[in-house]
Amino acid sequence: MQLLRDKIISEGKVLNNAILKVDSFLNHQIDPKLMKAMGEEFARRFEGEKIDKILTIEASGIAVAVMTGLALDVPVVFARKKKSAATNEDTYTAQVYSFTKAEKNNVTVSKRFIKPGENILIIDDFLANGQAALGLAEIVKQAGCKAVGIGIVIEKTFQPGAQKLAEAGYRVESLVRIASFDNNQVHFV
Repeated sequence: MQLLRDKIISEGKVLNNAILKVDSFLNHQIDPKLMKAMGEEFARRFEGEKIDKILTIEASGIAVAVMTGLALDVPVVFARKKKSAATNEDTYTAQVYSFTKAEKNNVTVSKRFIKPGENILIIDDFLANGQAALGLAEIVKQAGCKAVGIGIVIEKTFQPGAQKLAEAGYRVESLVRIASFDNNQVHFV
């Protein structure tokens, strides 16, 4: 997706040849026009699939998931990283490891929001080691639902996430794929 590539080139910052900082448009400050375009692109890529809901994880995946939900006219559910004090209900739970934050979280989704038999599209901001996407896919399985695919905003192809998801049988659609961060520069596939 050229619009996203251009934004990464103009505003993204590579840290230590390992992390792409995109906080000026994706995960701290949000560019609504870019989110809308990405949501429409995911809707185009998954056109023809029966999708009942979109599942993402807080917080960075929410904006693009909402725009995808708008384009597909389906609800969006996000997995919480921390249980709310106001929530005392049955949940689906999976453990995920965040590469960027170097921490494990038990993510949860209320059983009220995902029903057995639904077709779920998973949306996430980054694909590195695949832990977040696999955690969300685990929640989809626990719910007795089908993951129709996984939409990724930015895939780091030099890490094993995409391979893990493919080996698990998931269709992955990435809006941009990064080959490397040599010399703190982004090199696209």
